[in-house]
Amino acid sequence: MNRVKGKICIITGGSLGIGRACAQRLAEEGARIAIFDLLDEPGHAAIDAIQARGAQARYWHVEIADERSVAAAVAGVAAHFGAIDVLVNNAGIAGANKPTHEITEAEWDRVQAVNVKGVFFCTKHVIPHMKRARAGSIINLSSIYGLVGAPDSPPYHASKGAVRLMTKTDAMFYAADAIRVNSIHPGFIWTPMVVGYLRAGGAVDLELARGALSKHHPLGHVGEPDDIAWGVVYLASDESRFITGSELIIDGGYTAQ
Repeated sequence: MNRVKGKICIITGGSLGIGRACAQRLAEEGARIAIFDLLDEPGHAAIDAIQARGAQARYWHVEIADERSVAAAVAGVAAHFGAIDVLVNNAGIAGANKPTHEITEAEWDRVQAVNVKGVFFCTKHVIPHMKRARAGSIINLSSIYGLVGAPDSPPYHASKGAVRLMTKTDAMFYAADAIRVNSIHPGFIWTPMVVGYLRAGGAVDLELARGALSKHHPLGHVGEPDDIAWGVVYLASDESRFITGSELIIDGGYTAQ
């Protein structure tokens, strides 16, 4: 119950899916929670659920692709809670799913703006707070497609490869400040993003589509948001104090094949 007791944790994209599960599990383990998102209604619902269980939490409406929005929200978290100990860079979009030669510049840029620049902006603005404290954990949500390729969603795959290398670079930059930076690489997790991915691919029967997707994972099923959230709790906690620049793969065996 106290694995991250007293830590102030920012979770981007914390209103739904993996982000919401991360916020819930971190709160259960004693953290104080700041959710950054554009989805205000589910974001406030997530905060209400956390507060109902006795934890401290607050919501910020943030466009992570806009540096001014990020800077203002990070400053707000520091003013409200007094510090920033953990950043979970979870927010991301899937973007266009078509061959590279058919993707427009606008489609490419939007994915990079959210998935790459968003990680950059959030990291940039929490680092000074962590440097002053000489402690911190930054957890970047990459993907199995930051490790391996597939014949779909080129902007998304490129963005997640970038996040993987950004993680290692920042781990090296800030190790002397006792700031750890690690990436998590989920397989397919049953979230609104994956449901949208299946529907965009023409799926009508979601249970049938889920069964087909499950066959790509040696464990025989897709993951749940909590499968990732518990990995985030570990990397946020002092249990992982000797881990930085690493990749935590939570993918049901997908990339072991």
